[in-house]
Amino acid sequence: VQLQASGGGLVQAGGSLRLSCAASGRTFSPYTLGWFRQAPGKEREFVVASNWRGGSTAYTDSVKGRFTISRDNAKNTVYLQMISLKPEDTAVYYCAASGRYNATGVSEFDYWGQGTQVTVSS
Repeated sequence: VQLQASGGGLVQAGGSLRLSCAASGRTFSPYTLGWFRQAPGKEREFVVASNWRGGSTAYTDSVKGRFTISRDNAKNTVYLQMISLKPEDTAVYYCAASGRYNATGVSEFDYWGQGTQVTVSS
């Protein structure tokens, strides 16, 4: 399974971006899809995760109300809509897939995309 993230870029504070993560390879049927981010000098952190077949979605507190995860099962693609972006959202964003339900920890995800840079200027 390969995950290809795209959609990052430079945006002013208050702006919006939509990240995409397309999956390819063998039959893609994970239990959980998620987005993580890693800022320079910091550890990779959880942003949001959602069960692939529907059900629960979990967001980290700092993005609640601003970020929304969605998916297109037919296209094997997951999206991250980000609005009201803040400079502290600046990071490399990674999509990931897990064979576990309700996964949120970095170590619980089996497949990772290459990351896409999001930079929010003040």
